[in-house]
Amino acid sequence: MPAETGELASPGSPIEAATTIEINEIFVSIQGESTRAGRPCVFLRTTGCPLRCSWCDTEYAFHEGVTWTVRDLVEEACRHGIPLVEITGGEPLAQPAVAELARLLLARGLTVLVETSGSHDISVLPRGVGRIMDLKCPGSGEVTRNDYENIARLREGDEVKFVLADRDDYEWARDRVAEYDLVGRVPVLFSPVRDRLQPGDLAAWILEDKLDVTLQLQLHKLLWPGLERGV
Repeated sequence: MPAETGELASPGSPIEAATTIEINEIFVSIQGESTRAGRPCVFLRTTGCPLRCSWCDTEYAFHEGVTWTVRDLVEEACRHGIPLVEITGGEPLAQPAVAELARLLLARGLTVLVETSGSHDISVLPRGVGRIMDLKCPGSGEVTRNDYENIARLREGDEVKFVLADRDDYEWARDRVAEYDLVGRVPVLFSPVRDRLQPGDLAAWILEDKLDVTLQLQLHKLLWPGLERGV
């Protein structure tokens, strides 16, 4: 089991909105995705998302949340003694103070990841943050929200993820990888939508096309099947 449940932690004292963030849940678990899968990680899940992906598995984060100060969030993340922290959502970059939160976490010597859609400008995040950008495929229903200028903003330490619901999504993602010459620039992750695309099918397509991408399964859902929060 994760070290903590997904219950909302107690917020800090309120201050002006510019230095506060709405947080849906804070928990410690095993990192289930990205090139750091398998590592213990502190997760800070923000509230709110302007997208409505058809396969979203965190709809509870759309509205539920508690206001935290950035300062108290940093202290909460540090108190666990785990060097890896991920800011996820929802959509973290929908909240302006997330960039400052990331900067302060880096200043405390932590490895900081931000899981974000491709719909927000990733350049607002400070250098040193590992940005995991989810480019939305057609099956998500949100493909038109992608900001393709983000591809030019990618740098060392970033990753690009495609969540695939079917063969059409796979072919679309395969073509975008080639169009933007992503292989060799950053790690590219192909992740099947649970209960909609069989991992074995996706693996076969990757092998058939000899794609130099990483097949990603959600490790946390394999470790704790049935749990929806705090993993």
